Amino acid sequence: MPSMRMPTHPRMVTPGTIVPMAMRTIMVTTTVMDITTVMVTIMITGMTTTIIMMSTATTLIITTTTPMLMTTNEPDPAAVRGGMEEDEAAALYRLMTWLSPSFPVGAFAYSSGIEWAVEAGDITDAASLRGWLAAMLTDGSGFCDAVFLAQSFRAASDPAGLKEITELAAAFVPSRERQLETTTQGRAFIEIARAAWNSPGLDAMVAACDGPIVYPVAVGIVSAAHGIRLAPSLHAFLHAVLSNWISAGARLIPLGQTDSQRVLADLEPVVAATAGRANAASLDQLGSATFRADLASLRHETQYTRLFRS
Repeated sequence: MPSMRMPTHPRMVTPGTIVPMAMRTIMVTTTVMDITTVMVTIMITGMTTTIIMMSTATTLIITTTTPMLMTTNEPDPAAVRGGMEEDEAAALYRLMTWLSPSFPVGAFAYSSGIEWAVEAGDITDAASLRGWLAAMLTDGSGFCDAVFLAQSFRAASDPAGLKEITELAAAFVPSRERQLETTTQGRAFIEIARAAWNSPGLDAMVAACDGPIVYPVAVGIVSAAHGIRLAPSLHAFLHAVLSNWISAGARLIPLGQTDSQRVLADLEPVVAATAGRANAASLDQLGSATFRADLASLRHETQYTRLFRS
């Protein structure tokens, strides 16, 4: 029988091979079937019967191609970051670093007058500390500093406006020790943030301030230089300030760690509300009504025994 020849192709594939085609792939599957054909011939000659059987073996090859969607083993970047975009993840990372107790601005050395309030008997336990700090957040330096942060953030690209806000923020501090506290922390914050996370526009913003930069203004312009949104910057700043106040109170009263965390938890809605007010406030709405806290920062300058610098 004549032999059968399979057609030849320029490119041979083996079963299971994935062949790329532009942006798609195909799966090539080959099926081999053996078919045997039997032919029977019967010959009768007189009284003799002869049976002749002939078999023919044929191999049938069937090739099937199945379109497949191309996939990749590379992980989704958003999934790796827990669903956050790259800029959101970077902003969260930097805010958590800049405004954590481990960021070396020296906040642990200042009590903002709380040390005198404890000695005078105004703060004696967790409840009185919570009330004192709630007033400072809503009607005192907490709200005012948050307004200055928001205003300096918005004026970061306006040198003249930024200079005016910087001067007003420095003049708003009620005592010499509070002035030392906020300007020392502001200078340290900018120097360390610039050394570790420098931004091309930050030097110009610092130059535009043209004078001592208080802590909230420093946080505002650094956040703006790095493109971090204002709302989370305000929340992180107020949380950092409040945490430092509670830390000072815990060492002075003293308070246990659990009671300190309860105070922080109780003041969470106060921080959120203060941040929202400051975000919407103008410079005309600045004002403080915490006269006892301002007096405490003044009296602390002549306090006989002191652990803190303010």
